[in-house]
Amino acid sequence: MQVFTRLLALLSRCAFAAALLSPTVLQASTFTIVSDAETVLGEVQTVIAKHEDTLLDIGRQYSVGYEEIVAANPGVDPWLPGADRQIVIPSRYILPEGPRDGIVVSLAEHRLYYFPKPKAGESPVVVTYPISVGKMDWKTPLGLTRITDKRVRPIWYPPESVRAEHAADGRPLPKAVPPGPDNPLGEYAMRLGIPGGAYLIHGTNRPAGVGMQVTHGCIRMYPEDIEQFFKMVSVNTPVRIIHQPYKMGWRGNDLYIEVHAPLEGQVDPELYSLTNITRLLVAATQDRSVALDWAKAERAFLHPTGIPEPVMLTPITSSIVETLH
Repeated sequence: MQVFTRLLALLSRCAFAAALLSPTVLQASTFTIVSDAETVLGEVQTVIAKHEDTLLDIGRQYSVGYEEIVAANPGVDPWLPGADRQIVIPSRYILPEGPRDGIVVSLAEHRLYYFPKPKAGESPVVVTYPISVGKMDWKTPLGLTRITDKRVRPIWYPPESVRAEHAADGRPLPKAVPPGPDNPLGEYAMRLGIPGGAYLIHGTNRPAGVGMQVTHGCIRMYPEDIEQFFKMVSVNTPVRIIHQPYKMGWRGNDLYIEVHAPLEGQVDPELYSLTNITRLLVAATQDRSVALDWAKAERAFLHPTGIPEPVMLTPITSSIVETLH
């Protein structure tokens, strides 16, 4: 674990330096929400890798985290994808289930959604960013909370449990880490009103870890993303933290399914099952005369890429639908 941590820190600094030199880093993905029924947004893109690229470089350029871009490109070496290799950018999303209000943190997909209140006469939008979430023994808690405080160049006060972990690894921490390159909170931090712990949405001095399950329960963002997001969000903004590894969504008359691999330490046999996907698909189509491609849905379950895929065949008559339901 100690070797991995040091390697990640080195790679993070290299990736961060490369991004600072690059003028093509994109910030977030913003989509107009046309209607409540249209929940599939964006389109999958492909790019051609250069010989010096890593998947982390490409992912950060398109506001995609590590786990997302690795899952979307099975079999591709994340460190050496190779010159002229076609890389899939998973930039199609299904909106999470539930209220579209404030911030929604979707743990299973390592992604945050922000629903700002629309101005009079304007269509609602959603802004989405890749994030890191709590690792196996430091889970990010589920539930409804809010932003209680915002700090620029925050001081980090490591909890005693974190200091004990670092001390056991031979990396002792002081009681307070001032702002600067050694502060893991980066330049911006927003405190969540979760009882019993110091949970934050914050930046990082290790951007290569964004999109992984590596934090002590906090929600970590790319430095350029948190800088933008910090300015958009106010104190008391509601925050809903959810775990939805399967999402169903409609685009016109087409049903899409989005499947994410289980988080480490959160494998629930009842949740992560083909039976559960079948139940969700049946519920999603109970009011529509459609035929589902069950084989495709099963492939999505067995080989999760995190990319929403259509699972429709062709429209069928209502009499046949009745026999299916």
